[in-house]
Amino acid sequence: MTYAADSFETLPRMPSWVTSARSDVPEDVVFLSGAALNHLHLVLNQDAVPQTLLRARLALRAAEACLVQTGRPERMPDLRDAMAFLQSGDSPGPAGEVYQSWRRAIERPLSVNALHRALPDLEPEQIATWLDAGQGAPISRAAAVLQAALADRPRDQTAALVLADAALVQALGWSHVSPFLGLGLKRTDQRKTGEALRMACHGVIAAAAVEVTREASDLARRTARLKEVAPKLRATGADEAVALLLSRDAVAPTALTSLRSDRAARRFCDRLVALGAVRELTGRDTFRLYGV
Repeated sequence: MTYAADSFETLPRMPSWVTSARSDVPEDVVFLSGAALNHLHLVLNQDAVPQTLLRARLALRAAEACLVQTGRPERMPDLRDAMAFLQSGDSPGPAGEVYQSWRRAIERPLSVNALHRALPDLEPEQIATWLDAGQGAPISRAAAVLQAALADRPRDQTAALVLADAALVQALGWSHVSPFLGLGLKRTDQRKTGEALRMACHGVIAAAAVEVTREASDLARRTARLKEVAPKLRATGADEAVALLLSRDAVAPTALTSLRSDRAARRFCDRLVALGAVRELTGRDTFRLYGV
């Protein structure tokens, strides 16, 4: 397999009048969130942006944000460990379950069945009912879904945010769930209803679009570097290993089963670090994780 190092330098930048504007006027907030979503649509349709990897990274951030809202101590390194070293039949724990929900939500094309896989405690019929709760423009629909889900399950903020982001991307015509509201909608905002909740969602979307655009640009640059060095890798199974690194936020060498052994996988990852193509994410000497 050969990789073309897609150009990332031509990614459109968020206009400064979007990133620097501050307003409490509802019309301005709505306008800025619409402009931010439009720009995000342009960015996410660029070939240089690694869509699967970007969604995986955003899922991790959304999971951390959900845990912060509930007062749990786990952060991104803990969540990476919880999933990367999970054995078959093991429970990921409460924090790991939140992360698992977001990971499963973004992995497959949006559908009721895919959302049921991410949120197995919810019946498919109930998921479908909530997704139909919203009407109108994308953010209005997402806010209505969030309000309906929280009204029925006020303690299940993760499920409500997953469904709200699903409603948002469904209204935008995008194929996969991508965390936006899940990145920054505060617990106090989640208690709001009606117009107040819609305005809070508009404000979060404008901020999230800036964050997602920055992450997309960074991953495009890092992915281009990995694709640049990929042809130099001579190890048997290198193509499959690179493909896995391009699809997951974090990978343990033991997951690179296309390589000959765990030792070969560790050497492969360390070589990629030396080439500046991936990063070691833990700072540990053992049980290391690697990612673009």
